[in-house]
Amino acid sequence: MGKRCRRRGFPIMGSIIFAAGVVVLGLAAFGGDTSLPEQKNIPSASPAFQAGTATHETRAKSQMAAAAPSVSEIPAQADIGLQQGPVPTRSSFIANWVRAGGATGYLLDVSTSKSFDSYVDGYRDLDVGNVAGRVVTELNPGTTYYYRVRTYDASGPGSYSDVITVTTIATPGLIIHATFDSSITTNPNAAAIEAMINRAISIYESLFSDPITIQISFRYSTTSPDGTPLPRGTISQSDLVVYTVPWSDYVNALRADAKTTNDSVANASLPGAALSSNIKPSSANGRAVRLNTPPAMFANGRVGNGGPYDGIVTLNSAISFQFTRPTSASNFDAQRSIEHEMDEVIGFGSQVNLSNLRPQDLFSWSSAGRRNIRSTGTRYFSINGGSTNIVNFNQDPSGDFGDWSSTDCPQAHPYVQNAFGCAGQSSDVSDRSPEGINLDVIGYDLNRATLGNISTRAFVQTDNNVMIGGFIITGVGQKKVIVRGIGPSLVNYGITNPLQNPMLELHNSTGAVIASNDNWIDAPNRQEIINSGLAPRNNLESAILMSLNPGAYTAIVRGVSGGIGVGLAEVYDLDLTAGSKLGNISTRAFVQTGDNVMIGGFIVSGPDSETVVVRAIGPSLVSYGITNPLQNPTLELHDHTGAVIASNDNWMSAPNRLDIINSGLAPSNRLESAILMRLAPGAYTAIVRGVNAGIGVGLVEVYGLQ
Repeated sequence: MGKRCRRRGFPIMGSIIFAAGVVVLGLAAFGGDTSLPEQKNIPSASPAFQAGTATHETRAKSQMAAAAPSVSEIPAQADIGLQQGPVPTRSSFIANWVRAGGATGYLLDVSTSKSFDSYVDGYRDLDVGNVAGRVVTELNPGTTYYYRVRTYDASGPGSYSDVITVTTIATPGLIIHATFDSSITTNPNAAAIEAMINRAISIYESLFSDPITIQISFRYSTTSPDGTPLPRGTISQSDLVVYTVPWSDYVNALRADAKTTNDSVANASLPGAALSSNIKPSSANGRAVRLNTPPAMFANGRVGNGGPYDGIVTLNSAISFQFTRPTSASNFDAQRSIEHEMDEVIGFGSQVNLSNLRPQDLFSWSSAGRRNIRSTGTRYFSINGGSTNIVNFNQDPSGDFGDWSSTDCPQAHPYVQNAFGCAGQSSDVSDRSPEGINLDVIGYDLNRATLGNISTRAFVQTDNNVMIGGFIITGVGQKKVIVRGIGPSLVNYGITNPLQNPMLELHNSTGAVIASNDNWIDAPNRQEIINSGLAPRNNLESAILMSLNPGAYTAIVRGVSGGIGVGLAEVYDLDLTAGSKLGNISTRAFVQTGDNVMIGGFIVSGPDSETVVVRAIGPSLVSYGITNPLQNPTLELHDHTGAVIASNDNWMSAPNRLDIINSGLAPSNRLESAILMRLAPGAYTAIVRGVNAGIGVGLVEVYGLQ
C-alpha cells in the first residue's frame, strides 16, 4: 500500500448503520447519535490544530494484480450476502425482504411511530431500487424503530408489507456512522455490499468502548473521491483527515487515556524526549484521546470547515471482490479490505523518514531497547520496548510503511493490515490481532476481559432438582458454542456416583427448546463436534454445537429414564474473536454434601482483569416456586491452583458490601452469599455448600461488571 500525504492545511476550531430484516426475515439493531457524542469529551480549552489529508492505497501482490474483471463480470451477490444474516451494531440496522415478482423497485419507510405519523429524516417512500435490503443509517442508540416496504412498477406503488419493529442497541461505546454513496446504493450488489460493511462495523463497535462517533463514507468505484482513476493494482483506498498536533499535547493526552494493560505497558515505553516536533493523528484518533480534532472531509476528499467525514473508504469496483464468506480462491475478500481501510481512518499509518510522526511510529523498534523510525533495516511493532516482536512492519517502498510485512500468496498470516492483499484469504480485526493491539495503544480502549468456558458440577435428580445452567451472549453477531452434558466419564475424576446417561436440552429466552441431544455420537453434526476437539469421551454423554444470537439461554441436564447422579454442564466459546461474548453465568441444582456440593467453573479470558460478582443463592428461590431451597448457602472462590482466594457466608458481612450494593447485584436475602472482586485472567472455581451440611436447591451465579 502506498500513502500519499497531501497537506492542505488550515486551522479548524473546534453514520449510524440501520440494517433490518424486512417483512419476512429476521433483523438486527444498532444505534447512533446524531448529536455527535464525541464532542462531549473534548475539553473546552483544547487548542485548534492544523488539518490536512492523507491517502492510503492497498495493492495486490504483483502476481495478482493483472486481469481484473469488469463490474459486469462479477456475479450478482445481493441475495447471497444477506443469507449470512444482518449483524447488529450500536448505530444501524439492516432491513431486508423477499423479492416480489414483477417489482421494478421498493419504497422504504422508517419511523419511531408504529402508526407512521412521522418519519425518520430521509426515510419516507425512499426509493431503494430493485434490491432485497437496505442499511438504514443516522439513528439513535436504544430507540425503537418501525419500518415497512412496498413495491412499485410502471402502474405505481403496491400495498405495504407488514410492519417490522427493531430497537437499536443502547450500550455505550464506539459508534461508526456509515454513509453509502450512489456508487453503492445504485449497484446491483448494494444489499450485499452494505451488509458486508455493516459486519465490519459491528466488529469495531464490539471491540472498543470509546464514547466517540466516527464518520466514514463508503464507495464502490474505479475512481478516487475527486474523480481521478485509482492507480493500477489498487484493491482499495482510504482518504482521511489528519491533524498536526504538538508532540507534548498528543503524548500527554495518550498517557492520560491509558485504561488497559496494553496501554500501561506501551506507555512505559514512550520516549522521554520528543522524536519529532509534532504527531499527526487521524481526526478520529485525536478524539479518542480527547483532543479537538473534528471531522473535516467533504465527499470529494477535500478538507475544510464543516466537512462531515473523518474519512472515505473506496473499494475498487474493477476488482473481483466477494462480499460473502468463505471467499473463493479467485476473489478478494471485500470485508478484509474494508477493515483495512477503516483501520487507516480510525488511526493506522506511519510517516517514517518524515519530520512529523504518526502515533503508530511511537511503537516501532528494531531490537530490544532500540527504536527504528526509518524505512531501512528491521522494523517491527512492539509495545514493551522492543522486547516482543508482535509483527514486522512493511519496508517495501511500493507498499505502505504503516502496514505489516507481507509474504507471497497465500500468506501464512493474512492479517487485515498486511501491506499487500491476496485473493482467497480472509481475516478480521480482533482484540488479540496486531491491529486490535495497535489501535488499543494509540488511544482506543479495547473491551478485553470476558467470561468463558463455563462449567458446573452438581448432583442431578429429577423434576425441580435437575441441573439448569443459564448463560447470556452479549455483544454483536452470532457466537459459536458447544454445550455439553457429562456424566459417565466423571469416574475418571474420582466421582463414584455419576449420572450414567445424561440428556441435554437448550432453551432460548422464551423457554422454547431450540436443540436437544441424548448421545452426542448421534448428533447430525457429530463430525463438527469431533473437529472442535471437545467431543465427550463417552458416547452416552451429550453435546450441542451451534451458533447462537445474542440473548439468554438455558441448558437443562437430566438423566434418561429418571436417572440420578453427579453431572457436569458445560458451555465452551468456540470463537473468541467474534463480536459477541459469554457472560452472566448461572446454574441451579440440588446441593448436597461431600462430592455432591455444587461446583461452578469459569474462565476470565484476555490479558486484562475483570471485575466479577459471584453469588450463592438459596432462600430467595422460594419466590420462584422452589419448595426445598438451600437455606443458608456459603461460597468459596478458588483460583487455578485450588487455593481459596475469597469466601463468604452472609453477603451483608462482606467488607465491601457497599460495592456489592452499588453493583445492583446484592442478594435479596441476607443469608445468601456474594463475592465482588477483580480477577486476573485465568480459571476459577466457585463452590456452594450449605452451612452445617445443609442441603437443598441452590443457585451459583457469575456476573461480569465490565
